[in-house]
Amino acid sequence: MWKAGGIGAAVGLVVALLFTLITPICDPFWALVLGFGAGLLAAFWERPVASGAGAQIGAQVGALTGGGILLGQMIGAVLNGLIVGPEQAARLIRRFGVPFRYEHPAQYWAYLLGGNCCCALVNVLLAAGLGALGGLLGYQFWGKTASTAKPEHLQ
Repeated sequence: MWKAGGIGAAVGLVVALLFTLITPICDPFWALVLGFGAGLLAAFWERPVASGAGAQIGAQVGALTGGGILLGQMIGAVLNGLIVGPEQAARLIRRFGVPFRYEHPAQYWAYLLGGNCCCALVNVLLAAGLGALGGLLGYQFWGKTASTAKPEHLQ
């Protein structure tokens, strides 16, 4: 379980960091895909003996993956904030026709980090949920053969 969770967290950290550098908007797609993939990977390696065990392993691995996504998203948000800054962000918003101005640079950082933190926490939940689904489907693919196989002395 730790191996699949570590792989999922590392991939999630890198993907979230890169996509948050491009745009600091919440993107739950990667949490869904990586959480599901990590849950499948954990079920493949662990070979759960029951569907509940597969879902539990998948949810734990998905939560670890979501933790990596959370960390990558927060690091990416800080780097994006340092690169873009409050004035360029306000200029971009005004380009869409919305009259906007930050009263203080702290307001920009509060919106940026607070919004990304909320989205990242939702991504942890999404990754855990889809990890559970991946673990459950992984049990359907690989777990049944391990649990229903007859011992050699009975064949």
